[in-house]
Amino acid sequence: MVETQPKLVIVGGHRDMAQELKDQLGDRYEIVEQPDDSGLAAVLKALGEGVCIVDPDGEISWSNDYFKGLDVETQREVLSLCIQSADSVASLKHETRGALVTKHEVSTLDGQRIFDIYITGIAQRDDDGMHAGRVAAIVRDVTMAKHAERKMIALDRAGFELVRLDVQEIREMNAMERLQLLEKRIVRFSNELLNFDHFGIFLIDQKTNRLQMVMQSGFPQEIQDLDLYLESEGSGISGHVASTGKSYICNDATQDERFLPGLSGARSSLTVPLRVSDRIIGIMDIESKQPGEFDEQDQMYAEIFGRYVAMALHMLQLLVSERTETNLIVSDRVTGEINEPLDDIIHEIDWLTEHEIDADDETKAHIKRIMMDVESIRNRVKSVASGPQTLLGVDKALLEREKDPKLIGKRVLVVDDNQKIRKIIGEVLTHRGCETTVVSDGSQAIQLLEEISENNGQAFDLVISDIQMPDRNGYEVFSAARKNCPGVPVILMTGFGYDPHHSIVRASQDGLQSVLFKPFEIELLMGQVREALGIVND
Repeated sequence: MVETQPKLVIVGGHRDMAQELKDQLGDRYEIVEQPDDSGLAAVLKALGEGVCIVDPDGEISWSNDYFKGLDVETQREVLSLCIQSADSVASLKHETRGALVTKHEVSTLDGQRIFDIYITGIAQRDDDGMHAGRVAAIVRDVTMAKHAERKMIALDRAGFELVRLDVQEIREMNAMERLQLLEKRIVRFSNELLNFDHFGIFLIDQKTNRLQMVMQSGFPQEIQDLDLYLESEGSGISGHVASTGKSYICNDATQDERFLPGLSGARSSLTVPLRVSDRIIGIMDIESKQPGEFDEQDQMYAEIFGRYVAMALHMLQLLVSERTETNLIVSDRVTGEINEPLDDIIHEIDWLTEHEIDADDETKAHIKRIMMDVESIRNRVKSVASGPQTLLGVDKALLEREKDPKLIGKRVLVVDDNQKIRKIIGEVLTHRGCETTVVSDGSQAIQLLEEISENNGQAFDLVISDIQMPDRNGYEVFSAARKNCPGVPVILMTGFGYDPHHSIVRASQDGLQSVLFKPFEIELLMGQVREALGIVND
């Protein structure tokens, strides 16, 4: 907000002296010349500020039109401050006269207007001592400046809360809970600071340049199916802002060709880029049902808040990535540490086998069991070291061939781009009695789900999908399942909580059954399968 210069009125005096004052003070004051004091009252009346002069007895002897137009309560407050100032001035210790300038802040009862009050009191001295003289007050409306100041303070506080991740708090949360916590904060602060009807955050998929909604409030379900890309034309305002990195205000959605119609009933919108350093990671879209709701000041606030949002999302992603790398490093170290003692055990078993040829059958069986356990340890550590590329407890699960009567005939769709994982899950489910369909990517899964809807085919009873796949992510599979097989439960899987598209939070809003973080025990999956299908343990 641009501050206006204070006015300096030169009344009478020599013209050369007036010009000298202009030369010396013109850069700091708006100087107004008045030939004589006959027009001074007119000048004061025309000021864009309230002015009043209060006599020593507490009566307003003169005020301009601006002051008279103030509400009665504000006038009374100014008068009270003037009387207090007069009393204070009278106590000043000066030989001939004293002066005191004070500044106060006053708000109207409804809080809609805020004023700065500048009061100048002059004490006069006579033979009887120091007496209160007249007091002048200037009333300046600073509502916009104060609101802007308070908004900036609120923005700073909200930004601090977004990026403040309490270590103890988040340590006890899984990835889904962390994302939900962040989303709750973002939506709450956005509503408080930006006053929206609809609000959404879209992040850029770095592989496909697609804009994917990760958080929203008030948007209709169909916006999830909208294909928006990082392009200045063809993907509406969102694509334009993500492509150019420049904010965009749409004052009237019915007249703006970039605004995609029919999605939310919005009449105006404000869209700003989300930046991390010099990189655009997505956009924040704020919409209102009223036309012309946003201005340049709103844009400034949204851009500042958007930086905090981008920082918070980036920090959360770094935490998950760090956890992934840490788990892999620790697993590799454990593998290296136990190899030597395992090799020693095998060496000792080889010696026993070589020197105990005539051992009884029971001893031979124990030796064989030790060998199998050593190999099992190697395989399990190797599986843990592989992290999200494998599952745990697979050998035992695959040996279980007894069908579960309550799982027989249940149609299950398994989606994972990792061949080993989808094969294991498919085989385990089939051994337990399920009719399992296994596909290698999200596009195939979505196509199958759409064909069921189009051809009125038999719906799946359960969908199990990985989140991170090269073509379509877990949320897109989840959304297609809910759309084409209404009511079907969905289980999502992800490695160490890695969820670049925030599929977990988005799906959780719409009724996601559960989430499993690889590497997980295969029997844990079976427990989730039974729960999702409504099978009660006997």
